[in-house]
Amino acid sequence: MQVRIGSRESKLAVEQTNIVINMLKEKYKDIDIQLVTMKTTGDIILNKTLDKIGGKGLFIKELDKALIDNKTDLSVHSLKDMPMELDENLPIVAYLKRENPLDVLILPKGVKELDKNKPIGTSSKRRSIQLKKIYKDYEFKPIRGNVLSRLEKLDNGEYSALILAYAGLKRLNLLDRVTKVFNENEVLPACCQGIIAIQGKKGQDYSYLSFLNDKNTEYEAKCERAFVRELNGGCSLPICAFANIKEDKITLKGFYADDNNYIIKEAIGNIEDYESIGINLAKQFKEIINGKR
Repeated sequence: MQVRIGSRESKLAVEQTNIVINMLKEKYKDIDIQLVTMKTTGDIILNKTLDKIGGKGLFIKELDKALIDNKTDLSVHSLKDMPMELDENLPIVAYLKRENPLDVLILPKGVKELDKNKPIGTSSKRRSIQLKKIYKDYEFKPIRGNVLSRLEKLDNGEYSALILAYAGLKRLNLLDRVTKVFNENEVLPACCQGIIAIQGKKGQDYSYLSFLNDKNTEYEAKCERAFVRELNGGCSLPICAFANIKEDKITLKGFYADDNNYIIKEAIGNIEDYESIGINLAKQFKEIINGKR
């Protein structure tokens, strides 16, 4: 069996794709896998925030084209980087078990405390709005680029700290850089943070990937994406959702911000109602938002 797998060429993207490749090789001893890496538009344009250049779709555009042109058989993505609306001809065919979805604080090498004279680096409005209640006297400044280039800017003295995702640092074996892990009550994580998704082509047989799919992760992801999609969420709006399954229930926390004021609400329901839970919570948010206007 031959499989061509598309990936962004960043170190983190390749590490995540290698997780999939190694699991496939362990399962199928005769599999022949070709890794096809490419630089996406989102990787190239680094001098502007995503909401100014077209949103998360810029991280998958070239990978989608490779699938459509039959240059690859699969694409591996961080699900949080995928837009809420996907091409119906390029469905997600597997969701790997979710890594720790939380955000973390990272200080420069050898530094023990935050420097109030330097900004905290994050390009996420979701993060900066929530963190302002913890770091009231600090400036937050956008930062783009891959994880390693951001850490280099931090260590060179451009920032007092960075806010990044735990999952990416773990996959890069950089957990020793973590100063603090924020719990979900301090900073609600991005929609689908920590989830690796595999995308394929409609009509193809992907049954050989079924062992990779974690059903709880799939339900959590679909619940979160239903919430954000119903609120028309994208990079320009600080919207996020975090679902968590325990026993036979799914709990969804939603977040929406407008002019630095934000709303957080949660809903609990049966696992099989994952999508309607997301949609219904979003409708509650819409009522609150419209009532304020």
